[in-house]
Amino acid sequence: MSQEKKDILVVKDLYKYFPIRAGVFQRVVGHVRAVDGVSFTIKEGETMGLVGESGCGKTTIGRTILRLHEPTKGEVHYNGMDIINMKKRDLRKLRPEIQLIFQDPYSSLSPRMPVGEIIGEAVREHKIVPPSEYRDYIMKVMSDCGLQPHHIDRYPHEFSGGQRQRICIARALALKPKFIVCDEPVSALDVSIQAQIINLLKGLQADYGFTYLFISHDLSVVEYISDKVGVMYLGDLVEYGPRDAIFADPAHPYTNALFSAVPVPDPDFKPNRIILQGSLPSPANPPKGCKFHTRCPQAMPICKEEVPVTREVGPGHFVNCHLYDEEKAEELKQFRFEVNNALDERTRQKNKAALR
Repeated sequence: MSQEKKDILVVKDLYKYFPIRAGVFQRVVGHVRAVDGVSFTIKEGETMGLVGESGCGKTTIGRTILRLHEPTKGEVHYNGMDIINMKKRDLRKLRPEIQLIFQDPYSSLSPRMPVGEIIGEAVREHKIVPPSEYRDYIMKVMSDCGLQPHHIDRYPHEFSGGQRQRICIARALALKPKFIVCDEPVSALDVSIQAQIINLLKGLQADYGFTYLFISHDLSVVEYISDKVGVMYLGDLVEYGPRDAIFADPAHPYTNALFSAVPVPDPDFKPNRIILQGSLPSPANPPKGCKFHTRCPQAMPICKEEVPVTREVGPGHFVNCHLYDEEKAEELKQFRFEVNNALDERTRQKNKAALR
C-alpha cells in the first residue's frame, strides 16, 4: 500500500496588492489587486499547473510564495514552516530548497559570467559541496541538464534559447532544491525545443523528486506536465483540481472558454469556440461581485452583486461560481425563461407589424 504524500506547500488566502501613487507627494490613490485571496496545496513530488490570461496574477503568485514580493496578507507554509513570517536570516537558509526558473533565459543570466560561474555562484555561497568537489559537482549538474563539459567556460550569448534555458534549470538544480517555481519556462522557445525542456523537467522530477509550480498560458503543455491545475482570472483562482477532472469536465465558464480555444490537430473536427465579449477589466478597478460576470455568457443578476464562494463539485475539484449553488441555479433558469419569453414576445410584435 503506497504511503500518502504530504503537503509540501500550503497557500491560504494569499493577497498581493501593489500601490498606485500619484501627485507631487506620491500619495497612494489606489491598489492593483494582483492576487486577491488565493488558496491551494501542492503535495510532495507533484506538479501544479497555473494557467490564465496575461496579467491575471500567475507570476505574482510564484514570486510572492518565494518572498520576492512581500505579500499584503495571507499564509504560505512550506514543509510546515511559515514563510511569510520567517526572519530574513532563516529565509536565507531556506533559499536553496525553494528555487525559481525565470521566463526569459537571456535576461536572467549575467552576460559577464561564464556558465560555470553562473551555475556555481550560489553553490559556493551556500556551501553546497566542499571546495575540492566544486568543479566535478558543477560538471555533473551540467550533464544532468543536457549541457556539454566544454560549455563550462562559455558565456550566455554563445548559446541558443533552449541551451540558455538549460543553464537556468542547471542553476536551480545545483542548489539541491525540493520545490521549484517554473515561471513560463518554455514560452520563449520553439515548439521542438519546448518538448525537450518539458521532458527534461519531467525526467529531473522522476530522478530527484522535485515539486513544481508550473506557470504557463499553454494549456497543452500544462495538460502534459501537471498533476493538478489551477485556473486564474483577474487575481482569483476560479477553478482548481486534478488535471484529468478539469480537462475532462471543466466547471467554470471561463475555463470552458479557455479550453475551447485550444487547437485540435484534426481537420475534420469543428470546435465549439466560445468567444468572450469585452476586454479584461483592470485589476486596479475590478467589477463588483463575480469578476467574470462582465464577460460571462451565463451571468445572472446575482453575479453582479455577490462574490461566489468556493464549492467542491468533485473529489478535490473546486470552483468559484454561482452556477453550482442550487438556489442560484434555479434563479438562472427563471432568468433565462423570462429572457426567452421577452424575446418571443418581441418577435411576435415584429411579425404583427409586418403583416399590417
